[in-house]
Amino acid sequence: MGRLSDNMKNSTFKISLAVLCLSLALGLGACAKSQKPGVTYNNSHEIADPIEPVNRFIFGFNDILDRILLEPIAKGYKAVLPSFARDAVQSFMHNLQSPLIIANNLLQGSVGDAGVAGARFFINTTVGIGGLVDVAKAQGLSYENEDFGQTLAVWGLGDGFYLVLPVLGPSSLRDAAGLMADSYADPVRIVSDNTDNKWIYYTRGIVDGIDTRARLIKAIDDLRRNSLDYYAAARSAYSQKRSSLIRDDKSGTAPQTLNYDDPQ
Repeated sequence: MGRLSDNMKNSTFKISLAVLCLSLALGLGACAKSQKPGVTYNNSHEIADPIEPVNRFIFGFNDILDRILLEPIAKGYKAVLPSFARDAVQSFMHNLQSPLIIANNLLQGSVGDAGVAGARFFINTTVGIGGLVDVAKAQGLSYENEDFGQTLAVWGLGDGFYLVLPVLGPSSLRDAAGLMADSYADPVRIVSDNTDNKWIYYTRGIVDGIDTRARLIKAIDDLRRNSLDYYAAARSAYSQKRSSLIRDDKSGTAPQTLNYDDPQ
């Protein structure tokens, strides 16, 4: 009973904090345009890498792990599941991210985008069978990922410097902090922890990682084969991709390398 009471108190505190943040975001965003203010990145943006020797070591470890474990699993996943099943997995994972996407859009002052994300979540959760079918996309409501790293960038925080995270791969000081914040606020993690079902959260992460890696098989193969310096090429691709996401580039001129959403 005591543990249950503590869990209820923790849940109440987190919900109250979320409501407070949401209220502040709505107040700040009420007079804001849907465009992201103050973002001046361009496609030539490159990230500083002052700890390159350490990053290269971790990158090498990740590459070995990928070659002997992650890539074979991703290829097996792609071979076993037909494309429509993989699309259903991706759509379901996107739907689970919706609460965080809505919250980050509001924190960025993008009220219109938050409305689109909210509409997508409602339509896909109901008509789309819990998100297995992306019905909203057929209605012109496209998926756009927003994370707290992008929110920090919109607020004016720079990259910090480049980081290669073990297993997770390319990041930056800002985006790593954003990843931690998103993980802490993730409704799936909160529910999993409070119901002693942490396996749900970890299983979601593993499946999402495998699906993402399967969609990058050709892109990573091309990058490895065509790069004089695979590490530098991966760093540049990450920097440009994040720059495009922060600017909400919809012009079609954003770099396509390592596009996580293009089915293979």
